[in-house]
Formats: sequence, C-alpha cells, structure tokens
Amino acid sequence: MAESLIVAGSTKEEKYISLLPQIEMLVDGEPDFTANISNIIAALKFGMNFFWVGIYFVKKNKNNINELVLGPFQGPVACTRIAMGKGVCGTAWKENKIIIVNDVDKFPGHIACSSDSKSEIVIPCTNKNGVFAILDIDSDKLADFDETDKKYLHQIVKIIEHINYV
Repeated sequence: MAESLIVAGSTKEEKYISLLPQIEMLVDGEPDFTANISNIIAALKFGMNFFWVGIYFVKKNKNNINELVLGPFQGPVACTRIAMGKGVCGTAWKENKIIIVNDVDKFPGHIACSSDSKSEIVIPCTNKNGVFAILDIDSDKLADFDETDKKYLHQIVKIIEHINYV
C-alpha cells in the first residue's frame, strides 16, 4: 500500500494518468470498503487539488425512503442528506448519468453546501441493484470540469464499483 501519492504531469489528463494506477494500488488487497473509499477520496482531493471531493450513499431514512447520505469526504463541511431528484447529486442519482455543471448558481435547485463551490461534476456508482452511490466533486472555479474529468473519473468510479460494498 502506498503511503503517499506522486502525481506527475502538467496537464489534467497527465495527472489523471499518473493518479489512476496509484488509486488501483491503494485498494488492491484491502478488503475494507470504508478504508478504500476514504483513500480514493483523499487521493482525488490531493492528487487533483479539487476544492471538495466526497461520496454519497443511497440509504433508507427513518421513513424507509431512499435518500443520499454523506459518506467519506475531503473539504469543507457538507450537506448530510439529499433527496432523489434534488440538487446536482439527487438529479444524477435519479437520471443515472454523469452531470457536469459549469456554474452551480445556474443549476435549477442547486443545493449550496458551500458558497465557495462554483462548478461541479457528479458520477453515479452502480451495481446490480442500480445506483448505490454518487461521487461528487466541486471546484471553487467556474467551468472547471470537462470531458477529460468525465473520462477519468468514470474510470475511478469503475474501481469503486468493484469494491465490495457492505
């Protein structure tokens, strides 16, 4: 297991290419889901210098209704629960698709957990039962996410999907 990350490259794509195998090594052989997710989140936060990185899990609330519940994250304090179809994460969950938002203030129904967040990308994690989690990444810059992020973050979500969720 790695104790530190070395992210090389001057372009976003070079950084992802450098980071991806290190994330795979972080989870290789580690059976604990929470430990693996926590390390993936930290690797993304510090390897790519994102403003906020976290994951929300689909869980039943006290009324037996599914909602997104905050899991491991790196960054400022975050929203704890999100209903299906609400905000960027809830919309990505409902539609089961990656969403890139260039300006969160222009996204209908955006949930402002931090006023410093300016753009966002969210990627659903799926298994045989459907969406079980949402990877959420925020930037403090407008229009900070693009097709490169979509491509490589989708690969990282594939790693998450192959970790045994308990």
